[in-house]
Amino acid sequence: MSGYSVDHEVKQLVTELKRIGEEQQDGTYTTKFITLFKDERCEQIFESLVGTLKAAKKRGIVHFATEFLLQGAHDDVIITLLKEN
Repeated sequence: MSGYSVDHEVKQLVTELKRIGEEQQDGTYTTKFITLFKDERCEQIFESLVGTLKAAKKRGIVHFATEFLLQGAHDDVIITLLKEN
């Protein structure tokens, strides 16, 4: 094992969504899946961006309208970093 930690990657995802995303008036951040997927820094950080997004969605940290994300088919899906509690 390479020391992979889902919790650590979810925390990194929050940081990257704040860096890449556009802050909304309600305190959330949004970006398109393709923007996150193609980001050079994110490519280096995440072993499985889709898996990390799915874990973050399960934890109520992010929202996206589809059940899963595939590059190409879901490029324009909006990823929302929900407001922190």
